[in-house]
Amino acid sequence: MAGLWQRFSLIFKSKASRALDRAENPTETLDYSYEQMLQQLQNVKRGVADVVTAKKRLELQTQSIEQNVVKLETQARQAVAANRDDLAKEALQRKAAAQQQLQGLDAQVQQLQSQQESLVASQQQLEARIESFRSEKEVIKAQYSAAQAQVKIGEAATGIGKGMQDTGLAIQRARDKTQELQARAGAIEELTATGALEDLGDSRDHIDRELAQISASAQVDDELAKLKTEVGSGSGGGDAAKEIESGSS
Repeated sequence: MAGLWQRFSLIFKSKASRALDRAENPTETLDYSYEQMLQQLQNVKRGVADVVTAKKRLELQTQSIEQNVVKLETQARQAVAANRDDLAKEALQRKAAAQQQLQGLDAQVQQLQSQQESLVASQQQLEARIESFRSEKEVIKAQYSAAQAQVKIGEAATGIGKGMQDTGLAIQRARDKTQELQARAGAIEELTATGALEDLGDSRDHIDRELAQISASAQVDDELAKLKTEVGSGSGGGDAAKEIESGSS
């Protein structure tokens, strides 16, 4: 049972493959692949834009913290000058926390910068690949169209095409019918000339027709003999014969 199912699966796949080959249009496939590559490029560009946006946001945040560090430094100096060590200490603690935050932001900015450079490099490679594919696609499409035209012209010129095959078969059938009729007409003419063709309206067989011909011939002979007797026994036989001869003259 497993072997039968494998054979059935193989037959189905082979037939499906042939059906897909007949249905597939190479030009449409190439255009679809090109559109997919353009979509991938747009996705990469959006990724680059997202990374740049996030990096810019962190850079703005870094600038704000840096300004706050300068402000805290100034406040600490002012507190020391006013003999407020408690305020100076608090300002310095906030400054230290802000500086630590700056270090974390710098690391994130560097990471985003690396991601941006990697995405830009991928974008450039993809753009070069798309441009190369576009040129090759147009060349293949032109070659495919030329090959299609060449095949159609060749089929029309050599009669390989389906329409020309049908026309050729019709011509061959007409020739066969004509030859058949010519052969039949020749056979009828030959049979008629030899007397072998029987009259379709005469239901008698060959023996009856032969006997009828013999009877008709005997009847003619009898009538001829009778005329000779009558002509020979008449008194004006000689004058009649002369008149016949003069008339024929």
